[in-house]
Amino acid sequence: MWLLDANMPVQLVALLKELGIEADSSGARGWNTLSNGSLVTEAVRAKFSALLTRDRLFAETASQSLKVHKDFCIVRVRLPQVRANQFLAAFRASWQTAQIIPAPGRIVDWAIP
Repeated sequence: MWLLDANMPVQLVALLKELGIEADSSGARGWNTLSNGSLVTEAVRAKFSALLTRDRLFAETASQSLKVHKDFCIVRVRLPQVRANQFLAAFRASWQTAQIIPAPGRIVDWAIP
């Protein structure tokens, strides 16, 4: 199950479900005010395996958490920050080119080539 950071459009949950991936948003869980490291800890406790974020610095602030939670992955989505419908279209197009493959204990950068 994947978790969306507060900076990701919540509509992405439905798109991921269309793609066969169970997902939820940090906002829906009431976690949108947690620090990055605390968010990773809560996500792991709730059995999430990956977190998708657009935050470039997330990895730096949550890197200690990845050392502790070696089965968890942070995916930095490198798509432009645009309105939700445009973002979803770009996400879908990128997915058709290269799907996200979480790597446990690592930070994965994902974007259109």
